[in-house]
Amino acid sequence: MKFTLKDYQDDAVRDVLDNLKKARKRWHEDGDKHAFSLTATTGAGKTVMAAAVFEALFYGSDEFEFEADAGAVVIWFSDDPSLNEQSKYRLMEASDKLTTSNLETVESSFGRETFEAGKIYFLNTQKLSKTSLLVRGHDDDDSVVEVGGQRVMPDLRAHTIWDTIQNTIEDPDLTLYLMLDEAHRGVSGTAKGRQTIVTRLINGQGRVPGIPVVWGISATVQRFNEAIEDMAGHTKFPDVVVDSKKVQASGLLKDTINMDVPDETGDFETVLLRRAGEKFRNISTRWLDYHQKENDADQVIPLLVLQVPNSPDHNEIGMWLQTIFETWPELDSDCIANVFGEHRAEKFGSYEAPYIAPERVQESKWVRILVAKDAISTGWDCPRAEVMVSLRAAQDNTHITQLLGRMVRTPLARRIPGNEMLNAVDCLLPHFNRKTVENVVDVLMHGGEPGGDSLERRVLINPREMTPNPDVPEAVWEKLVSLPSQSLPKRQARPIKRLTALAHELAADDLLDGAGKRAHAHLHKVLDDFAVSQADEIKAAREAVLRVEGLRLVADVNTREQSFESFVEDADLAVIEDAYRRAARLITPDVARTYSEYLADKNEEAEDIEEALVEAHTDVAAIGLVPTVRDKLDAAADALTKEWFSEHGGAIKSLSDQRQDTYREIREMSSDPQNVDLVRPDVWLQPTKMKMPDGRIADLPTFARHLLCNKEGLFPDELNDWETRVLNREMSQDDFVAWYRNPPRASQDSLGITYEMDELRIVRPDLICFSELGDGTIVADIVDPHGTQFSDALPKLRGLARYAELHGGHFRRIDAIAATSDGVLRVLDLQDPTVRKAIETAETPTSLYAKGGVAKDYPA
Repeated sequence: MKFTLKDYQDDAVRDVLDNLKKARKRWHEDGDKHAFSLTATTGAGKTVMAAAVFEALFYGSDEFEFEADAGAVVIWFSDDPSLNEQSKYRLMEASDKLTTSNLETVESSFGRETFEAGKIYFLNTQKLSKTSLLVRGHDDDDSVVEVGGQRVMPDLRAHTIWDTIQNTIEDPDLTLYLMLDEAHRGVSGTAKGRQTIVTRLINGQGRVPGIPVVWGISATVQRFNEAIEDMAGHTKFPDVVVDSKKVQASGLLKDTINMDVPDETGDFETVLLRRAGEKFRNISTRWLDYHQKENDADQVIPLLVLQVPNSPDHNEIGMWLQTIFETWPELDSDCIANVFGEHRAEKFGSYEAPYIAPERVQESKWVRILVAKDAISTGWDCPRAEVMVSLRAAQDNTHITQLLGRMVRTPLARRIPGNEMLNAVDCLLPHFNRKTVENVVDVLMHGGEPGGDSLERRVLINPREMTPNPDVPEAVWEKLVSLPSQSLPKRQARPIKRLTALAHELAADDLLDGAGKRAHAHLHKVLDDFAVSQADEIKAAREAVLRVEGLRLVADVNTREQSFESFVEDADLAVIEDAYRRAARLITPDVARTYSEYLADKNEEAEDIEEALVEAHTDVAAIGLVPTVRDKLDAAADALTKEWFSEHGGAIKSLSDQRQDTYREIREMSSDPQNVDLVRPDVWLQPTKMKMPDGRIADLPTFARHLLCNKEGLFPDELNDWETRVLNREMSQDDFVAWYRNPPRASQDSLGITYEMDELRIVRPDLICFSELGDGTIVADIVDPHGTQFSDALPKLRGLARYAELHGGHFRRIDAIAATSDGVLRVLDLQDPTVRKAIETAETPTSLYAKGGVAKDYPA
């Protein structure tokens, strides 16, 4: 793979491959057919995950411990040929093994008897319609002609596509897999007893059997799952579900969606179009500045999407465009394109807008304004789309949410540290009011599912920009970025892989010459030492590799007696190589290869290099049979990784954001929580209004002395009653300087602390306060108003206590505060070892805060 998989992608690929392996086995052994789905929110990288699956399916994978299927054939099916072409391009973009020789679009001239193993064939609904040349001549077609008892197809075609599918399914050396892209589409007919093209592929029709292995991918697979359950031919495997919160936390999706709507009733088209033009110009300038600052970052060329009704007035669209251009006169008027279903150039007033296929918009940087209806609401993807103006009516909220769902992918596939403007997308809705926009907000906050699990994504209505407070001393900022934050560990972490990845990046940035060779030399030394310390065990293992033991059945025909006799034979090269490959999976293929070469170079007794390599492979295979070798190598790799991160940490911080993000991902490739650096925030977006219990909209309260603020030096925030009491009390102290509202989401400027509850999770303390001591030293306090009513309250306290034990030296105070039933605020001093011990043994959080417990009254 060209891309390093995110942790959630790695998990999903592993689970998908497990389902495919089981389905293949059961099909060939028992003729059973199976289906399952992969549910992943928009922007999760489903094509990247699919590329990793297909690489393993065709070529095998040591990382996923998956044997290749030599007879694998994949049909990639969707209802949109342009979506297929986009997916085809993305598969090649993500994979270093899938090329044009593996990926074939089935055209009308296609006529193979069977599909070819090791290929993905792209098909769409239109290619299987009755009028398609690929289908004409099938069983149900009146155009079949028989000559001498043989069917003669139109255009002298030997096989229809259905024949090819049937022959492939019936070939015992092949396994046909159906991959349904946007799997929720094309199965709706089953509810009314009708067969759709998709369901005919799954179920089969006439003499054509159903495809044995079906894999559906979609953000919403409920309809697909219901259709599979209604079909008698397939057994359904458990779904592979990608946690949408992990997708949001990964940095692949925008953190914030800003929605501008009118605050009053009236016609606000011109006002919001002008505002959209200003936002478009502003975000273009910001991306240009970021590109110039980072130097090596890919330049993002922002796009504005103008969504219009299905039956638009072209002259009216021309006026809308004119309003946008009035806000940015320097913008070239030749930058407009359309993606209307008519597939033709359009004229909007005085503006020309050629047609462009949706899948080409991202790469066509000349397109700066895209005029669309609803044709691009599903399947289309354009990460550089930064601003959308929808002129659709308020009742079209479904079309708006679908299109916005295609615009949430981050342009550089990572968060921009400290700048919420570049981690946001803007949507302006002139025809919506606050009441009608609430449905849109609900869906966007829950990853496309109304009322589902909330993402760490904000949807802000008419937000305002916050920038660094000029009254905050520089020493406070320095203290903030020095505070240790923690990251979640990786479930499938491999220390050797982490070390070699770090070595590669250090060498690429000229921070450590020959880092890769040094890493492998270090591991070779560990293996040498292990060979000496475990010499007897390895010697026995080597003999086991070189000897094949078996049993021979001896049957006497006359007496009908049976007996078994053992035999021993010398292993041949195939046996040795099989043992070597198993060992390579244990110590990683790269280390196995370089260590074998290292051993072969030292072997002076071998007649030639081939013999030396066979001997070396035998040694590696023997070492791999000693169980403790993996632990030894992992410990050595982990130690060297930590040493190099410590030694080169300062140099890494001086690199660009893009390069620092690469090292951050490597640092987090660990089975243990890792300390990560906080990033200084530069721009935040904050709401300024809140909805009252009676439905009224009121201004949020504002607070002074926050690290970021508006032009008046104030920071708007929605705090509950006792959070406000805590903040006011902290601000009243003589030595108080400033405070920081720790972001409650996975951004680089948010301090995270791990805690355990079924699995490791992250808690983000609410407030960080800064004070100045008499000698001028700036100190930091974590002040966390911590409710006790939730099930995770005690696990969070334990996580905070462990953090205080490890990193308490960075803080003056680490306080967890809660209100008792009578409203009294009580505080747990987590810097106190006695308090930490009580937290570790407590059965409930309320017992800790109760009178007589270890908590004390929080000063009023």
